[in-house]
Amino acid sequence: MESPTAVQQQVDVDTDPRIGLTASRVAELTADGRTNAFTGDSSRSAWNIVRANVFTLFNGIVGACFLVLLLLGRWQDALFGLAAFGNAIIGCWQEFRAKAALDKLALLNAPRARVRRDSEDIEIAPADVVQGDILVLRAGDQVTADAVVLEHRALQIDESMLTGESDAVDKGDGDEALSGSIVVAGDGIARAVRVGADSYANKFAEEAKRFSLVSSELRTSIDRVLKWVGWGIGPIGLLVLNAQMMVAGGWVSAWETGTWTQAIVNTISSLTAMIPLGLVLMTSIAFAVGAARLAARQVLVNELPAVEGLARVDVICLDKTGTLTEGELAYRDLLRLSSATGEWQAALAWFGSAPDANATARCLREPFPEERPREASAYVSFSSARKWSALSLADHGDETWVLGAPEMVLGDAATDAGTEVGEAVTRLAAEGLRTLVLAFTADPYSAAAQESEALPTGLVPVAVITFSEKVRPDAAQTLSYFRAQGVGVRVISGDNPRTVAAIARQVGLDAGEGYDARQLPEDDAELGPVLDAHTVFGRVTPEQKKRMVVALQARGHTVAMTGDGVNDALAIKTADIGIAMNSGSPATKAVARLVLLDGQFSHLPDVVAEGRQVIANIERVSMLFLTKTVYATTLAVLFGVMVLEFPFLPRQLSITDGLTIGIPAFFLALMPNASRYVPGFLRRSLAFAIPAGLLIAIALTVYTRGAMAIGVTEPQLRTGSTIILAIVGIWVLSVLARPLNRYKVLVVGAMFIALSILFTVPLAGEFFQLVDPGEAAAYLIAGVTIATILAIEVVRLIHRRFLARSTAAAGGSAVEEVPRTGRRPDRDDHQQLHD
Repeated sequence: MESPTAVQQQVDVDTDPRIGLTASRVAELTADGRTNAFTGDSSRSAWNIVRANVFTLFNGIVGACFLVLLLLGRWQDALFGLAAFGNAIIGCWQEFRAKAALDKLALLNAPRARVRRDSEDIEIAPADVVQGDILVLRAGDQVTADAVVLEHRALQIDESMLTGESDAVDKGDGDEALSGSIVVAGDGIARAVRVGADSYANKFAEEAKRFSLVSSELRTSIDRVLKWVGWGIGPIGLLVLNAQMMVAGGWVSAWETGTWTQAIVNTISSLTAMIPLGLVLMTSIAFAVGAARLAARQVLVNELPAVEGLARVDVICLDKTGTLTEGELAYRDLLRLSSATGEWQAALAWFGSAPDANATARCLREPFPEERPREASAYVSFSSARKWSALSLADHGDETWVLGAPEMVLGDAATDAGTEVGEAVTRLAAEGLRTLVLAFTADPYSAAAQESEALPTGLVPVAVITFSEKVRPDAAQTLSYFRAQGVGVRVISGDNPRTVAAIARQVGLDAGEGYDARQLPEDDAELGPVLDAHTVFGRVTPEQKKRMVVALQARGHTVAMTGDGVNDALAIKTADIGIAMNSGSPATKAVARLVLLDGQFSHLPDVVAEGRQVIANIERVSMLFLTKTVYATTLAVLFGVMVLEFPFLPRQLSITDGLTIGIPAFFLALMPNASRYVPGFLRRSLAFAIPAGLLIAIALTVYTRGAMAIGVTEPQLRTGSTIILAIVGIWVLSVLARPLNRYKVLVVGAMFIALSILFTVPLAGEFFQLVDPGEAAAYLIAGVTIATILAIEVVRLIHRRFLARSTAAAGGSAVEEVPRTGRRPDRDDHQQLHD
């Protein structure tokens, strides 16, 4: 892709930066199409949803088979086509419901753009920005269109989402500010020069701001199964077709006598049985319903597989401010030191009233109001990387004042208990208070030092200012939940480590004294052990937050990162699951996969529970579908090789598919389930499905051979096969639903009752061609069914041992939890994988 400087610019619109565009000029530019409007869905587009649920390879195969049966006049055997059509409709409907909820929330919580129009600074939707607009940029903003900087004050922009370069870039007059980049320090104004589809971010198609189907174990595993089946369906179909034509008397004879139609019907029956159509449907529904449920709890899911992703998280990194605490600071007190001198009150008043004052500095406005405006001869604004700001007042000689984090302003003296300032800072931070130090120097602040943003020399501490934070009432309970679930917690903050540790102790963490991130090793390989040994880290820079996430990932952890500040954006984007508070900066929310819209940290257990429900239930459902695929494929191969007539009509397989797999799978996929995530979803599913499917196929083959030997008629043989498959299928359903509770008993029982009705009501028996199998065949049916059920139970026992070994090898265990409702969960909530 072309670099932004090489992109052909449109005819620029020259705008007076003091006035901005007028309303009439905005209307002209809008009519000319030079707006920032760009189609970028927060969820999958309607076409993508329809395509994913309807226009698939297997739907194409099923549709072709459905059409062939209709042309042959065998509409009774084409019921599977209606079921497949219904599956596609349900899948689309569920995803459209989720899309509507997500799009509505995304619209309500979209970032705003700040522009200057008719001499006033106003906020508008990013899509309403037009070429030539004057963008007013402040720390935490995301640049909404490609722009040229006109004025700046210590303006620093992070372009990592576009260029991959993590270091913030200083911007001066005439420099480009690219759309999608983030203002991390300072402020300025810029003129929009490229908007909409012409902007660099939209040409780059930045993934962090658009819906994407991220890689997930569920989707990857299911796609792999579908690929296997897709490769096998062609040759197996030819094998079965040949066998059915030979049973009909050979290709020539079958064509002449018209028996080829039954051969085609039998072949279609075997092929449609092999396709796990509902498995893709159930996965899509589980994701969509999970996202919709979370939307109802004010959790915006930017990517549906993120619902699954958080269930895999084993380490969660928390920013203190806005996550453990409510994020709002209040001025607490000021401790004057013996060295206090000069107009320190005036300096604090100026810092508090500065146009680009951050949240901490703004707390100084009430206790230190600015009595009269003072001009600054030199000013370096605060940045999260430096953690200090500097000021020289124009009417007070060469005095320079610095306000910032004690360790960054005074170095080791700030923590030296033998000094007055060190004793005060240590004591106050240990009480959980945020501390800033105001320092003074009589030395002039040189122009070179200002330009390089270097700390002034000769600083003397004047006062220690304290601020208090309110701990979130739900923080302790939420962290207790994560500890019980075996999820490691790391608190990563830019504040004093002692302050952070004090807050962490209030919410029940074993925090110690906190680890000063300035002591972190530069080598990433050495960083990992430090992260394992400590829980709380203070004085962490934005780049260090990202390094810490990467180091944890390198040690095999699946990492979630929560935060609300622009300094968290890099780490949130790098983490496996990024979680932002809605109170945070637009840039942070733009890169997060989950946004807590009401800022309630207590929603995270709900998100984990939804993810675990998706994984555990789809694993259980997948065993049903894969068992069917295995026995259908094996049966097709055996009957093709042995040249036997396929023992089912398509309409009869519709009974077994619907009552033993399709209908119950829909309920099982959406029921509560909080089983711990253990890697290896497909391996565990196949460990049950392959032996169980082989047993069912062998049982049906043995029955067919036995029935033929005792001379039962073809309708009786098919009826017997249907009875065996239906009863064994319901037994497999009950095995995979264990441990049973009232809800599951109701589902399994309803399927058995429906099956009994189909076999006893004459009209249903006539439609599905079910007849009395005869006394001799009844004994054979009972014997084969009982033997198969016993064999399935043996497979279940072996599978349970396999699960126990794989869970232990993965370091997982089933941990019982007590939900916030106080109700002890059903054993199924935490033990299903072992049963």
